Amino acid sequence: MRGKRLKITSLSPPAIAITVITGAIFAISTIAQAPQGPPPGGPGQPPRNYPAPTNLKVLPKDTTGKQIHEIMEGWAGSLGTHCDHCHATDPNNLGPNGRPRLKFDDDSKPEKNMARIMYTMTEDMKTNYVKKVADMDKMEEPAAPLTCGTCHRGHVHPEEYVPPKENGPGGPPPGGAPPAGAMAPMPH
Repeated sequence: MRGKRLKITSLSPPAIAITVITGAIFAISTIAQAPQGPPPGGPGQPPRNYPAPTNLKVLPKDTTGKQIHEIMEGWAGSLGTHCDHCHATDPNNLGPNGRPRLKFDDDSKPEKNMARIMYTMTEDMKTNYVKKVADMDKMEEPAAPLTCGTCHRGHVHPEEYVPPKENGPGGPPPGGAPPAGAMAPMPH
């Protein structure tokens, strides 16, 4: 077949159909995966503005607006919520999408105060317990990070931990046999 070219007319109708369909799927998938418009803060758009935070009570006062935004996104993800879970809305201040903007400095929602308590608790646990255990154990690898997600795992209220049933102390014996060293049941 060296030097010869394959003519499309020499293909069978099913082969032509497969070739056309494959080309169409490739074109559609390429278009679908292409970015739709400029990325936020990219060319043609102003960079994202993170206003300086106000009313910081437990986070360091020198935390930037961008840092606060990143921290809050982490907390919201860990609890499976959105910003309006802790922050009150301002029905008199509508955003470009027509929805009320949030009043980030407002402390009227109990969830915001709970978040402050939980943050303080987590920081205390990191400093006074996790670090001390790691130092005491002389751990070669750092302990797993302690975050909101450690307990919440995407839920506002952490789910109750139910230990799996396993063999050994407190678990069912394998095959109904008593654990090693246990006394056999008395015959009746």
